[in-house]
Amino acid sequence: MATSSKRVWISALAVAGLVGLGFLAYSLQRAPAGPQAITAGNGAPASPAAPAGSAAGAVAVEVTRVSAASFADETTAVGTLKSNESVVLRPETSGRIAAIHFKDGQVVRRGALLLSLDAGIQEAELQQARANLALAQANQQRNEDLFQKKFISQQSLDNTKAALKVQEASVALAEARLAKTRIRAPFDGVVGIRNVSVGDYVKEGEELVNVEDIATLKVDFRLPEAYLGRLERGQTLEVSSDALPGVPFQATLEAVDPLVDVNGRSISCRALLPNREGRLRPGMFVRSRLVFGERKDALMLPEQAVVTGARPRVFRVEEGKARAVTVQLGVRRDGRVEILEGLALGDTIITAGQLKVRDGMAVRPVGDTQEGMSGMQAVSQQ
Repeated sequence: MATSSKRVWISALAVAGLVGLGFLAYSLQRAPAGPQAITAGNGAPASPAAPAGSAAGAVAVEVTRVSAASFADETTAVGTLKSNESVVLRPETSGRIAAIHFKDGQVVRRGALLLSLDAGIQEAELQQARANLALAQANQQRNEDLFQKKFISQQSLDNTKAALKVQEASVALAEARLAKTRIRAPFDGVVGIRNVSVGDYVKEGEELVNVEDIATLKVDFRLPEAYLGRLERGQTLEVSSDALPGVPFQATLEAVDPLVDVNGRSISCRALLPNREGRLRPGMFVRSRLVFGERKDALMLPEQAVVTGARPRVFRVEEGKARAVTVQLGVRRDGRVEILEGLALGDTIITAGQLKVRDGMAVRPVGDTQEGMSGMQAVSQQ
């Protein structure tokens, strides 16, 4: 009986304690804010909260200054080398190879005889055609004499003239058939590696050997459509290859495709590169550098400072506050972007933390990231 009474008293005391704590919390929340001092844990008066916009409440941001740099206004692209002229020789008639008149990799001139097919039948046909032509010419001469003496009619003379033309055509046809058994170089170039030997029987259209004109090479590359208005025939390109590191080659822009690729929105371009020494070969991978001009004292900023959108903008720090400024962008170079309008040399611009900043908000710079600007200027002026 005593144990039950003890438990009742403990429960009552616990409930009373909980009610007291609840009343105390309610009273504290309902108490009006007044000018009374708020003491810290050690009894000393605590410092009042910092007002909004003060230095203590400013947003910490990283900044840099607008600097001037000189650099080449240029663009780069990867491309492929192609022969100025390239052809794979194929016979127009079937036959057996009678002779090969070149060595693999030999330089040949236009019209040089490269391969001969067995032409016994074609030569016999040509001799027959020439014999018939000689007979037709004799008949023509005889009938003209007879016509002058009024021994034959005009019709007989016309018939012999027609027969003469038929025989002349037969000779021309026989000569063309014979010529097709002689395969010649269509232009100056270098002969490739042949796929046939003497005695092989080749069919019409079968590949025999390739001929490449590599004295001049074509450089095919693509550029974004934004460069369309800046491309002109005759512009100079600098071409480099991984096969010859550190060796630049000069090429000249020859043509720009009038059709823009709808898939990549790019423009196909072709330049001509002199290759008299033969150091470069068709099919090689190259890098092309097209220079449009030189930019002097251009205003540059890190790309991360620009807030992208329909109207790009940056945040300029003025008297401890951030001011949104709309800017016009130029070329991009090595992680930096040119500022054409909106800023002046020496302006302090936020480079990190601008996404949490609003126009007119107090900011506190924590750094001045000027790395690389002077180095960029020195490299560009080399």
